[in-house]
Amino acid sequence: MPGFQGRKSGFVRRAALAGTFLSVLVGASWAQDVRNQLSYNLFGSPGLVDMPTAEVAPDATIAATFAAFGETTRTTLNFQITPRLSGSFRYSAVAGTSLYDRSFDLRYQLLTETDLRPSVVVGLQDFIGTGIYSAEYLVATKTLRPGLKITGGLGWGRLGSYNPIGTIGSRPGSATVQGGSIDAEFSGRGGIPEIERFFRGDVAAFGGISYAPNDRFNIKLEYSSDDYAPERRLGATEKTSPWNVALDYRMRNGSQLSVYHVLGEEIGAQFTFVINPKTVGIPGGNEPSGVPVSPRAPGSAADLGWTTDPARKQSAKASLSELASKEGMFVEGLKLEANRATVRLVNPRFGAPSQAFGRIARAMTRSLPASVEVFEIIPVVNGMAMSAVVFTRSDLERLEHEAANEILARTTFVDAYGRVPQVDKGIYPKFNWSIGPYVQFSVFDPQNPVRVDTGLRASAEVEITPSLVLSGSVTKKAGGNLDEVKRQDTSNLPRVRTDQARYSAEGDPAIEYLQLAHYSRPGKNLYSRVTLGYLEQMYGGVSAEVLWKPVTSRFALGAELNYVRRREFDQLFGFQSMTTIDPVSGAQRDIPDVNGHVSAYYAFGNGFHGQVDVGRYLAGDYGATLSLDREFANGWRVGAYATFTDASFEDFGEGSFDKGIRFTLPLASFLGKPSRSSNDLVIQSLSRDGGARLNVRDRLYEQVRDYHKPDAVNSWGRFWR
Repeated sequence: MPGFQGRKSGFVRRAALAGTFLSVLVGASWAQDVRNQLSYNLFGSPGLVDMPTAEVAPDATIAATFAAFGETTRTTLNFQITPRLSGSFRYSAVAGTSLYDRSFDLRYQLLTETDLRPSVVVGLQDFIGTGIYSAEYLVATKTLRPGLKITGGLGWGRLGSYNPIGTIGSRPGSATVQGGSIDAEFSGRGGIPEIERFFRGDVAAFGGISYAPNDRFNIKLEYSSDDYAPERRLGATEKTSPWNVALDYRMRNGSQLSVYHVLGEEIGAQFTFVINPKTVGIPGGNEPSGVPVSPRAPGSAADLGWTTDPARKQSAKASLSELASKEGMFVEGLKLEANRATVRLVNPRFGAPSQAFGRIARAMTRSLPASVEVFEIIPVVNGMAMSAVVFTRSDLERLEHEAANEILARTTFVDAYGRVPQVDKGIYPKFNWSIGPYVQFSVFDPQNPVRVDTGLRASAEVEITPSLVLSGSVTKKAGGNLDEVKRQDTSNLPRVRTDQARYSAEGDPAIEYLQLAHYSRPGKNLYSRVTLGYLEQMYGGVSAEVLWKPVTSRFALGAELNYVRRREFDQLFGFQSMTTIDPVSGAQRDIPDVNGHVSAYYAFGNGFHGQVDVGRYLAGDYGATLSLDREFANGWRVGAYATFTDASFEDFGEGSFDKGIRFTLPLASFLGKPSRSSNDLVIQSLSRDGGARLNVRDRLYEQVRDYHKPDAVNSWGRFWR
């Protein structure tokens, strides 16, 4: 372990250390006071002005920050992954350069705050980026009284560059300035954690104090240990003082508006929008309540006369269908026996499966003959029977006014293979269509960080049979600047994604996709899909998939095999050669016809869900994609993924490997009424050719797991809603 080399510390070091010890010995814990809510800094993390604090956001908090001072802007997304661990993704315009930098941070709380000790956090800043903002830190924060907090810490890298108090070993590959741009000597491309740099090199002290006189305003003063050396060498900024000050205005929803005076020279401002998926809202709540359970009269269950009366059977079926229709659901088939009823159910309305089960079960008590004791509800998606959810009528009558977990304990989930009733005649084919606006984004182009196209999208779907679906969509651009992308990205791999700009420029109007898909249940615990046509913007062909997923298991396995052809750039009906030509080097490379993956899925519990995909990617590279999402009962989802293949970091290019973060925003949380619709947002650090997958619609796992027990019970509290 390298030794620590001391230097003349001066007043700042003594004050910072004294402040830390004072925070341990003085005061009590005031964590619940509203004035103690945390503040976000210019890096979009819990902090003072530029420096971090050891404050931690409530579990699952998402904070989006836009900050600007001088020629520097930073846009950051921060997510509290667990109660102690948080991560950030940042996109920055670096002063004095034409560089737009992408960076990732991680923070972990080592110690929580108590009456006698401070909160202590260790952090890695820009640990897999280009290294421009690379830093590590150890920081402590203590609440001395309501609204008054003191912070002290030690920083390395950027946070150890001003007035260092010592050195721990050496830090290889410091960032340098060359030709008006900042180049990271240690990797050159970013994307690779340089572990040998962590907590090495010069170390400096930083600290500060914040005071909130009320729940709206917060005043912050800090001593910064960031020298801003790269920006100063470029002449983009000056630093005449290590002291920074700020004033926060806190809004009722937790958002923050701040103004700053930093570096002794610059005035800055920041806005942070805060939202928490755990508390943002329940899907639905404004919808009318479902019908109540209708208890049977004593002795009525013995009446079996209806079993020989076709008119009474038809009447019961019609009554159930009518009640289901009022709930926005469809009964497509009903098998009615003396003591048992099996319902084939399509649920296009309720995002929480448990709410759909509860509503149709109560409707069954009001419409089916009294002798029917066992209710079996089978939700069907694209003709595939999911789980068979089995209740007894007596339990529904007895437990209607009890907690939802009481009926859950009496509910059985079994595989619906071979149990689902046939579809009633006259239901299919079905036709649906829509016309509406669309917005298409392109981000992280170094020449223009955000590009947008807008226009109209016409979509249509024909359900020829329950399991055979013809669908497609066409777009017509109304305005935007995606066609203005001039950057010519070179690639050492077949150009499977780096021609994206040309597809966007020439596809107007464009057929987004046009496909025929067939779904089936080939056996117990098995599901299958075969899709043929124009599968996505850039490729057409055939995609086949099979999934093994037991109804009560957290674990699933799947396999997908694709045969593809490259579409013409105009995205109409033609195909083009599978040989690509690099516009810079002129090198020709062939796109393989066949790609595919074997996938494993596991629900870890507490909302965490993992996925591993192993196989061959579009460019012919072999590898794996690791994904981890945190999902919430109200339908929100936040996750991240990373792909590693046998394509070298040099062949992949800038970024070294494919990675990104993703969000699912359920429409129901914003409408206040049930909906199965959601908006998916994927933010890739950079789209390259390595690790690229075919964008196939309606892959099986997301369709299937929703109605299996591990996922259905997550929202079971809505059963009686």
